[in-house]
Amino acid sequence: MDKKSIWKSYQFPIILVIGIVVGALLGVTLGEKATVLKPLGDIFLNLMFTIVVPMVFVSITTAVGNMVNMKRLGKILGNLVLTFIVTGLFAAALVLTVVNIWPPAANTSIQFANAEMAEAASVGDMIVNSLTVNDFSGLMSRSNMLPIIVFAIISGICVSACGGEESPVGKLLNNLNDIIFKIVGLIMKLAPIGLGAYFANLVGEFGPELIGDYGRSMLVYYPMCLVYVAVAFPAYAYFAGGTVGVKRMLKNIFSPAITAFATQSSVATIPVNMEACKKMGVPEDISNIVLPMGATMHMDGSVLSSIVKIAFLFGVFGQPFTGVGTYAMAIVVAILSAFVLSGAPGGGLVGEMLIVSLFGFPAEAFPLIATLGFLFDPAATCLNASGDAIASMMIARMVEGKEWLTKRIASGEVEA
Repeated sequence: MDKKSIWKSYQFPIILVIGIVVGALLGVTLGEKATVLKPLGDIFLNLMFTIVVPMVFVSITTAVGNMVNMKRLGKILGNLVLTFIVTGLFAAALVLTVVNIWPPAANTSIQFANAEMAEAASVGDMIVNSLTVNDFSGLMSRSNMLPIIVFAIISGICVSACGGEESPVGKLLNNLNDIIFKIVGLIMKLAPIGLGAYFANLVGEFGPELIGDYGRSMLVYYPMCLVYVAVAFPAYAYFAGGTVGVKRMLKNIFSPAITAFATQSSVATIPVNMEACKKMGVPEDISNIVLPMGATMHMDGSVLSSIVKIAFLFGVFGQPFTGVGTYAMAIVVAILSAFVLSGAPGGGLVGEMLIVSLFGFPAEAFPLIATLGFLFDPAATCLNASGDAIASMMIARMVEGKEWLTKRIASGEVEA
């Protein structure tokens, strides 16, 4: 590739990286004074979060409503669940192995060995509340992403049953979908400035706290994330589309990864992921369903971070992190807490409170795990969101067949 083609292929992620690096340098240089840049980052994030609810609802409703064959929808959703579970279990197997070899709380100076742990709480009510809301107005908030997705799927099925994309509502939805993505394109032009300003504020405000007793946990977590990315992501992409799939993944994964790392929000990364999936060759009816659902359900990075946090608390409170029951509970709690924290930047506080309450840790555990959450969130969200795009490729392969990508390239549906 010559310089022009490299610049054309990687222009946006390069500019994003430059924006974030400049922001980080400003944060280091200005320290707490970097908070003066925070409004620029907040404006960008607010714009992204404003568009994300209508985008998720309209894109899913349109994708499902345009399907004449409901068997295809069932195949997409079935393979989606299978993919999310399998990749989550791979992540869980990796982290459980790592924390048993290198316990994250080993030699920590923080000890509450005499504190009593309460009985673990039931999670039934939380599962119900994560899937539904008790008022229509609740569907207008990004804090209720799973209920929005459920309602959008139901709406799309009904649109399909009443004429699909040729019906008046179907035509309106398709036009709205096009308009929303035009809006997203305009917002994304602000990304380098917005993300740079946001990152400058984070580094300026919290940078010094990256040192201390949490260092070992970070030395366990971040290399593990790199291993997962280096091994699992190419393997998933190879399963999805062979060597061509790996090349397309490597070429297009950086924009969503960088956006997710900087914003710490899978939801805010959905628009960037949509564009990446289009360039990877994923059919739109698949990516329009998988990406919004992945932003709240496909949480490999959060599974990795949550189990490290749980193992850390077990060590701090003098409890053995061993046994099949403990591991199974850790995986379940990690997934549930990931569902809770997926919507907001740095929004792990609620998920971390869930970990503390479900395992019965005392109140002293919350500030400990909240600090870890801040340190882990950028990498966790980066894995979550970039993994959504790769999951879309895998689901496309399972729905359309082994040669789906080469056929789409040969037919001209996707740029070579």
